[in-house]
Amino acid sequence: MKILFFTDTHIRGTTPKNRKDDLVDTLGKKFNEIVEISNSNNVDFVLHGGDLFDRPDVSISIVSKFVTILNKFKAPIYIISGNHDVYGHNPQTIHRTMLGLFNAMGIIHLIHEGEVVFLRKDDINVQLTGQPYIYSIDEKINISKYRVEKIDKKADFSIHMVHGMLLDRPFIKGIPYTLVDDIKDTKADITLAGHYHSGFGIIKSDDKYFVNPGSIIRITNSLKEIERIPQVVMITLKDDIKIELIPLKSALPGEEVLDRQEIENFIFKNERLTQFKQSVDSTANFQKLDINEILLNISLTEEVSDKVKQEALKRISLSQMKNTGDE
Repeated sequence: MKILFFTDTHIRGTTPKNRKDDLVDTLGKKFNEIVEISNSNNVDFVLHGGDLFDRPDVSISIVSKFVTILNKFKAPIYIISGNHDVYGHNPQTIHRTMLGLFNAMGIIHLIHEGEVVFLRKDDINVQLTGQPYIYSIDEKINISKYRVEKIDKKADFSIHMVHGMLLDRPFIKGIPYTLVDDIKDTKADITLAGHYHSGFGIIKSDDKYFVNPGSIIRITNSLKEIERIPQVVMITLKDDIKIELIPLKSALPGEEVLDRQEIENFIFKNERLTQFKQSVDSTANFQKLDINEILLNISLTEEVSDKVKQEALKRISLSQMKNTGDE
């Protein structure tokens, strides 16, 4: 059985300021190359790690372009939702999004939390599960979202997809993340991760694999992104597990795609902003109004009933859905 995995495609109709190219055109070339890789290698199943879209309400003109390409895949596509695919980091809003529409039309197969799917080819059975992004996925109380506890007896292999900040090493202080070392007791043979755009490649530990090839596009304001080559993952399952990374030939050298000056300007502004924040924090205690922090605080508050939490999250999601557009 052959399985192709890629993640964080962030389909959108505009080009970020730090890129020199036309992002829609670049994305189209990469998608077509991935289709060619899949079809020429007779891939049986295609997996996507989330953030198919850069926002839940991408314009119809852009969607039309990419649905035509997706329909070229000969193998069925299974996907989990990322934080950019839904409103308010809430998977329950999926029915209001373009990803939800794709699922309803049968263009892709959306895997919901707790759902178990079986992929079958000849005498090989693979148990496939997925964890979509949720607002508190990388809090310690949710580490079980990364783990698989039960494997069906008829499954020869188990694959778990998750859209969260799974990393191979500690990250920036103040940003929640989960380390591969923290979830090595998972029963899944392969854990496929998205969300962290730089990726960490392939990590093998005690016959278990943890994989994140990184986003197929480079939009992060980081000098490291200039050096990174976007890639996809080919998984071959037979008597054992074989996983390889395939660099995309359509990905131009970073210096030709990313505007180094814009990235350096961003880094400089970020450093100045950090310095300003530190000076403010040292003299006063201001309340933070970041929407993501509000979502996280609501979800973790023990004094508030689940019913009230759900209503609060629902209203924030609805508020985000108002007056939005792709252009």
